[in-house]
Amino acid sequence: MPPYEVGRLAGAVLDSVGTVVVGKRDSLELVLAGILAGGHVLLEDLPGLGKTLTARSFAQALGLDFRRLQFTPDLLPADVTGSFLYDQRKGDFAFRAGPVFTNMLLADEINRTPPKTQAALLEAMQEKQVSVEGVTYRLEPPFHVLATANPIEYEGTYPLPEAQLDRFLLRVSFGYPTAEEEWDVLRRRMRRRQEEAQLAPVVDARTLTAMQASLETVAVEDSIGRYIVALTSATREHGSALVGSSPRGSLALLLLARARAAMAGRDFVVPEDVKEVAVPALAHRITLRPEMWLRRVDPSFVVHEVLAAVPAPASGAVPSGYPGQ
Repeated sequence: MPPYEVGRLAGAVLDSVGTVVVGKRDSLELVLAGILAGGHVLLEDLPGLGKTLTARSFAQALGLDFRRLQFTPDLLPADVTGSFLYDQRKGDFAFRAGPVFTNMLLADEINRTPPKTQAALLEAMQEKQVSVEGVTYRLEPPFHVLATANPIEYEGTYPLPEAQLDRFLLRVSFGYPTAEEEWDVLRRRMRRRQEEAQLAPVVDARTLTAMQASLETVAVEDSIGRYIVALTSATREHGSALVGSSPRGSLALLLLARARAAMAGRDFVVPEDVKEVAVPALAHRITLRPEMWLRRVDPSFVVHEVLAAVPAPASGAVPSGYPGQ
């Protein structure tokens, strides 16, 4: 599938989801970029801002099997992965698959479950497989996790450590809508005369897989690749950062920049693609010095300063060794 076709289909998916999730086009584009890049997305925002609705809407528009798992303090790893149950008719134990065996899993309030259960999900995210009682089961592609976390109500929660946050390709926040956007939400609710909004599939799982494979044909010029490395390295040297982004952050920038280019119908990456995804790809991978929290400095501040300090390369050059050079 050529990148211009990826861009056309991605636009159609966003238009469909945008009929339900109002006024958040930029954030929706980031979520779709994460899916096209084959990664997992952390939606971190206040309650009631459309995180669950976004996940369900994307699953419907992409034609994917969707399951929602509410994370609670008493949730066990077997509740995520599945377990062996005794089958009286066969006189033997049979594996009963858990909700992780799906195309798109909404891990709702992932920070409300103990680390052992979080680890069971994160293993599936990283390895695309689960192991139960010594037996390994592969997860059929496409497989994506959209996890939600509330930045308030920390009582009884188990925040994800930085090493586990690093497994998410990007972190997205929606923020409050404007007064006009909020009125549009109410108006659309009255128009459809029901609570649930159903979207017709725009693509299917097979088409999504082809769109994801098309990203491998998107060219990245050498100077842009070095620009990505320079941005990530600069987060490690920033005075406000205790720990900067790992090399996984550079890979996330590369994958997301390719996805943004394909969504724009281009078969090459420009520096603006990298800049647009830098904050959601890098901010959650940065650990600030303790005194920075007292000053209410956010990790995104570090990324913005790095973007301003590291010079961007000129775009338009053909990468060395690129087919057709």
